[in-house]
Amino acid sequence: MSVLPSTARPRAMSAWLLAVAALVFAMLVVGGVTRLTESGLSITEWKPVTGAIPPLTHEQWLDAFHKYQQIPEYKEINRGMSLSAFQFIFFWEWAHRLLGRIIGLAFALPLAWFAWRRAIPKGYGGRLVALLMLGGLQGVIGWWMVASGLVNRTDVSHYRLAVHLLTALFIIAGLVWTALDLRALAANPASRPARLTGFSLAVALILTAQLLFGAFTAGLDAGYVSNTWPLMNDHFVPEGVTWAGSLWATVSSDPYLVHFIHRWWAWVAAVALILLARRAKRMGGRGPSIAVNAALGTQILLGIATVISGISLPLAALHQAVGALVVISATWAMHRIGAREA
Repeated sequence: MSVLPSTARPRAMSAWLLAVAALVFAMLVVGGVTRLTESGLSITEWKPVTGAIPPLTHEQWLDAFHKYQQIPEYKEINRGMSLSAFQFIFFWEWAHRLLGRIIGLAFALPLAWFAWRRAIPKGYGGRLVALLMLGGLQGVIGWWMVASGLVNRTDVSHYRLAVHLLTALFIIAGLVWTALDLRALAANPASRPARLTGFSLAVALILTAQLLFGAFTAGLDAGYVSNTWPLMNDHFVPEGVTWAGSLWATVSSDPYLVHFIHRWWAWVAAVALILLARRAKRMGGRGPSIAVNAALGTQILLGIATVISGISLPLAALHQAVGALVVISATWAMHRIGAREA
């Protein structure tokens, strides 16, 4: 039986990681609103440090607005926009980036403190550093995504948007999984990190496919091609699908087909998640089972309501937020299934 060093603080570290996960969840929500309000290209420069301070004077606002006026989105879509309208979209992108900076500090500073106090249990240092590096990479991915919309197009690449969203969801899953491992360690010093079982991996891949096409739907504005359910404009397979030169290009870039896949693959993901919840319950995880079923049911209803509403901003933002809760609850269930005692 392993014994934790007296300096180890697994319970405190678990609470810290869950707090960071809550911040990442908030960033996902703000990111969704940023996308839905078409605010993501309002800041045309990447200044990781000085960019934390927004324009403070009228002249600074005019300078930021002038830079925005040089990109295709303004010239082709928002020409004639007022300064106050620009300030509105600027706020959402600035808030999204500010949250990213806060998350970086909220992770890096406590991590350094725990390391200095020798409070990190054996075997967890590498995992925490990897999460820190992944968070830094996510900032680079975010700018890579924004940069795709600053020169030759009026929006960001939906492929890069998908990478950005899926990375954020992977980070939140990693934070929650590690926090649960540490909480188990605090309760029983002999416990070992949970493992990802083959069944859980299969469910994760099915869910990832649904999230990927959700990101494509968002990036292509594919939700707007039909506001009817269950049929798409009176057809099961929608009319309007255009061959894009290859199977992958068509499947991943045609708005009608992307919407269709996201709409119906959801039921495959739903079955997989229901099975996940049942298995977690059999393993003694009543809490994660309830969480998965509740998040899944809410997400399905929100998805249908979002389509029927013609992509109402509040409903669409809630749809993305609950999607993150589905990932969190599924991570909890997978951890319960893979939990191991020494």
